[in-house]
Amino acid sequence: MTPFAYARAADAADAVRQGGQPGAKYLGGGTNVVDLLRETVERADLLIDVTGLDATIRETDGGGLMVGAAVRNTALAEHRAVRERYPALTRAVLAGASAQIRNMATVGGNVLQRTRCTYFYDDGSRCNKRAPGTGCDAIEGFNRIHAILGASPACVATHPSDMAVALAAFDALVHLRGPQGERSLPLTDLHRLPAGQPEIETVLEPGELITAVELPTLGFGARSTYRKVRDRASYAFALVSVAAALDVADGKVRDVRLAWGGVAHKPWRAFKAEAALRGRPATPESFRAAADAELAEAVTLRDNVFKPELARRVTAAVLQDLAGATA
Repeated sequence: MTPFAYARAADAADAVRQGGQPGAKYLGGGTNVVDLLRETVERADLLIDVTGLDATIRETDGGGLMVGAAVRNTALAEHRAVRERYPALTRAVLAGASAQIRNMATVGGNVLQRTRCTYFYDDGSRCNKRAPGTGCDAIEGFNRIHAILGASPACVATHPSDMAVALAAFDALVHLRGPQGERSLPLTDLHRLPAGQPEIETVLEPGELITAVELPTLGFGARSTYRKVRDRASYAFALVSVAAALDVADGKVRDVRLAWGGVAHKPWRAFKAEAALRGRPATPESFRAAADAELAEAVTLRDNVFKPELARRVTAAVLQDLAGATA
């Protein structure tokens, strides 16, 4: 690990002021950035500790929840309103890592963890994300966990967050503060697909800080769940994960929210599948057809040819469980 300076932000304005310095990085729970610094995959001249900023979960005027970026993952999962109104989010957080990591990791840090694979950590391998322009060894290498949607010849890594998949399904908004002031945007617009610049993972401006994540009210959010399929039961990234909420009336899908993890460079909101389901019978056939609509442009690699079928089956099973619970 290379030497760096440390500063603790007094408030969001102080954090942004210091975050504008060259070589500065924000430090939440440190469960990702410290690993990257230790492995010399990343470097920083200054770490700005933002764990003392907003760590509250409060009601919004619209009936949703405003989650401070410094809220710990465990606190989010255990919050009564989250468990009752957005159970898929609680399930996603609990699927995300060990209890020790969840106790340290923050909401803002989880959302902004690096999209990565094993080649990203291996400085003996070519990785456009770590060293732009060098190539991507994952494309011809061991690529079992890699992307099938939205990838590019420059990068096929998948976003590792479980929490962010559930947030994407719930239409979460990300509130930001930077040198140019405050703004907010849908979480689905925060992360970029790799295209030719996989090293640029988000639309954040230099020095911009996540201050909160807002969960809008969703009348059928309580009828939601999250399912993660992985190679081992503990502390593994998803091969495929599904966050879903379903509203069924008279045997037909009135409304639905669906997002996938483990399939793309970003949390993947399945808008095409949602559109294909609304107004359709709440049947296994409809659920599989909706997944097929989303998977129409999937591109597999040598070791992940199973992923489209896995995504199709997990999606259909999750929606069928929700439909049964609704009935």
